[in-house]
Amino acid sequence: MKKIGVIGGGSWGTALARELALKDHDVYQYIRNKDQVEDLSKTGINKKYLPNVKLPSNLNYTWDLNESIRGSEFLILAVPTNSVRSILEEIKDKVEKDTIIINVAKGIEVDSLKRISQIVAEYLPDNKFVALSGPTHAEEVAIDYPSTIVAASSDLDAANEVQNLFMSNTFRVYTNDDLIGVELSGALKNIIALANGILVGLGYGDNSKAALMTRGLSELSRLVIAMGGLPSTTLGLAGVGDIIVTCTSEHSRNRKCGVLIGRGKSVEEAVEEVEMVVEGIKTTKAAKELSDKFDVEMPIVDALYEVIYKGANVKDMAEKLMSREKKHELEGII
Repeated sequence: MKKIGVIGGGSWGTALARELALKDHDVYQYIRNKDQVEDLSKTGINKKYLPNVKLPSNLNYTWDLNESIRGSEFLILAVPTNSVRSILEEIKDKVEKDTIIINVAKGIEVDSLKRISQIVAEYLPDNKFVALSGPTHAEEVAIDYPSTIVAASSDLDAANEVQNLFMSNTFRVYTNDDLIGVELSGALKNIIALANGILVGLGYGDNSKAALMTRGLSELSRLVIAMGGLPSTTLGLAGVGDIIVTCTSEHSRNRKCGVLIGRGKSVEEAVEEVEMVVEGIKTTKAAKELSDKFDVEMPIVDALYEVIYKGANVKDMAEKLMSREKKHELEGII
C-alpha cells in the first residue's frame, strides 16, 4: 500500500483517485472547496462531476493541502493547465524529493508556451515527472469500462512505476519515453476536438469530420517533430487515440464547446454553458504562437484562432481551408 496525493476535485482527478483506492492504496484527494469535501465524506459521491458513481469508502478527502502531500510517494496534479503554476508555487517547499509527480492535465501554458513538465521542473527540479495521457474520459474509467493510457517520462523507470501503480484488468497502462510527443499530442488534440465540434454544430457530415481529424493529426505531427518529439508518438494513444475519443464522444467538453460555437453561440457563451474548463480555447492561442515560432504550417489552428480570438465567421474559415493551394499529403512530415 502506498500513500498517494491527488490535487484536484474534478471528474478526472476523482476517477483516478477511485482507481487507486480500489487497489487499496492510501489516497488523499485534495479539494479546495470545504463544503464539497464534507459532502463527499458523507455521501461518497462527487455530485457535480461524477454524480452516478459511488466512490470507495477508503478514499480520503481533504481541504488541507499539506495532508495530501505529506508522506506521499506519488503526487497527482489533476488541475487545469492555467492552475498548475499557482499550485506548484504553493507546494514547492512541501514535496519530498523522492515523490514522483504525475500530471494528468493536457495543455500548454499560454504566457510561457511551456509544457507542464517544464513548469514542474522550475519548482520541483529534483522530482521525477510522469505525464499520464490518452483516450480516457473520466465518466467511463469511473465505471470500469476497459480503457488504455500512456505513462510518459524522460525517466523510463518512473514511467514503469506509474504503470505498475495504475495497471488493472480494466485500466491498461503503456509506457513511453517521448515526453515531448505525448505532452504536445495531449494538448493539441483538444484543438482538433474543438474544431470538429464546430463542424458538428454547422451540420456538416462524416466526410468533413474525418477530413478534419486526419488533417488535424498532420498538423499536430508537424509541430511535434519541429519541437523534438517523435512522429510515431502521434500515432499512439496520446495522439490518434485521444483525437478519436475527444472528437466523437459526448463526454468531450472541447467537442461540446465547438458544437455550441458552430450553432451560433459566442465563445464566451459556449464556455459558460459547458460549465467546465475547455482547455482547447487557450491551447489554440499557444499552438498558434508555437507554429509561428517554429515556422510550422498549421492552417486548422490558424482558422480556429481567427474564429476564437478575432471573431471570424466559422463558415468562411471552413471555405478558406478548402480553397488553399494544392499540397502533397505528407508535406512537412516526411
